[in-house]
Amino acid sequence: MTTVEGLRGLRVPPELSARAPAGQRDGVRLLVGRAAAGEVSHHAFRELPGLLRAGDVLVVNTSRTLPAAVGGRLGLEPVTVHFSTRRDEHSWAVEVRTPDGRGTTVPRAGGPAGAVVELPDGEHLVLERPLSPRGDRLWLARPSMADTAGYLHGHGRPIRYGYTERDQPLAEYQTVFSVPSPDGLGSAEMPSAGRPFTTGIVTSLVSRGVQIAPIVLHTGVSSAETHEPPYPEWFEVSPSTAWQVNAARSGGGRVVAVGTTAVRALESAADGRGTVRAARGWTDLVVTPERGVRAVDGLLTGLHEPAASHLLMLEAVAGAPLLERVYAEAVRDGYLWHEFGDVNLLLP
Repeated sequence: MTTVEGLRGLRVPPELSARAPAGQRDGVRLLVGRAAAGEVSHHAFRELPGLLRAGDVLVVNTSRTLPAAVGGRLGLEPVTVHFSTRRDEHSWAVEVRTPDGRGTTVPRAGGPAGAVVELPDGEHLVLERPLSPRGDRLWLARPSMADTAGYLHGHGRPIRYGYTERDQPLAEYQTVFSVPSPDGLGSAEMPSAGRPFTTGIVTSLVSRGVQIAPIVLHTGVSSAETHEPPYPEWFEVSPSTAWQVNAARSGGGRVVAVGTTAVRALESAADGRGTVRAARGWTDLVVTPERGVRAVDGLLTGLHEPAASHLLMLEAVAGAPLLERVYAEAVRDGYLWHEFGDVNLLLP
């Protein structure tokens, strides 16, 4: 039985959705699962530096979040376009959704092929074909804009889903690690595991001998992600990060990924023995319990829906029994889900 199936009966009550950012970024809770001991413990996120040790490496995603939602019209129909991933110089993967009248959106049928979505300032995009034969949620589209990322900064807003209570400024969707990309690209949705970090916590970690190693992975949209494998995403692992990770593992330190995006990037750059090499390009890697993890020892991540395919990655890190216990305790103790919610740390 996979973890997704094992947690199928777990119900996450709607009131456990984080509807707005915490008053202080590091004010969220931290649920820690230790695989070797089978233990689960409860902490404030501010306690994280004391839970790690000198020689550990935290691998963080520095991708900035784009204002990737733009209103438009498809014929007479109002729509919202979520710009997910730039595929090449001329095309993007997009999701076209229906505004729900409350400032958020609901899914709609994809396409049709050849349809033209009119956008503000006289721009448009043409829907060409579904991105994958697995379904028609995401479409390959050709925007009329020469600089789509620049256009988003002028006309877009952060992607927001129905569990949030109001729009938030783009700054609330950036992490302390995010830096501008030379080409202006970034993530459609925030690499949210890094959101609770503050400069104070980073300083405390470094003062204790915990290293911070950056990677880049530009995330696409995750809406309606029930059992849906992630689509290819652009990543980069630098030579210095590869060196840090390899040195830590050879010296007895632990490599802890901050977010599933950091796992995907590192594992895409690792060979069969877990040695990480500098790499960049597109990754379609799906980390499953059968494949396992090779370069990652632990994972700090948010709480995922029981039907999300990301849970297979979490099972690869922690094992099914511990993961099921962590999620049962998260529901029982009222932990909050989604990008503004609480986090859990899975250690070896």
